[in-house]
Amino acid sequence: MEKITQILIEEHKKILIVSDKIEKECEYIKKGGKINEEFFKKAIEFIRNYADKFHHAKEEDILFEEFCKTAEKGCLHCNPVEQMLYEHNIGRDFVKEMEEGIKKRNKRKIIENALGYVNLIREHIFKEDNILYPMAEKTISKEIQIEMLKKFQEIEKSNHSTINKSLSLLK
Repeated sequence: MEKITQILIEEHKKILIVSDKIEKECEYIKKGGKINEEFFKKAIEFIRNYADKFHHAKEEDILFEEFCKTAEKGCLHCNPVEQMLYEHNIGRDFVKEMEEGIKKRNKRKIIENALGYVNLIREHIFKEDNILYPMAEKTISKEIQIEMLKKFQEIEKSNHSTINKSLSLLK
């Protein structure tokens, strides 16, 4: 049976691919290239729909909830969920400011916020993949993980068309 953390790690790989594309686009602009508004709009759409609404729904509404319940039982020496949620919000702020930069055609604002998002998400994903997820696997019971997997599948079914549209940016 597939583990919940494996699913999330696979989704992270897709988010990192888009982050790499964002970084390359910023480098192009820094070297004097024009702003590719269409690219940035698609990247923002991907972040909002795939990373935030789809992926973060699994983390925030399912994994983090169960993780906190486990922490409350005294099964953890620390609970990193608050920090992860804080970083999700910082990411949302970077995206909002990137969008504002696009509207104003402000290269500096686009680059600053796009690269801020890229750097944040890379560090954030590293922490989740290497610290949070292994902690979750060790502390959340197998029975609860099976229930969580069912909830993940429900989210995937209800977001199928949005996922496919968002993933088109990876091509």
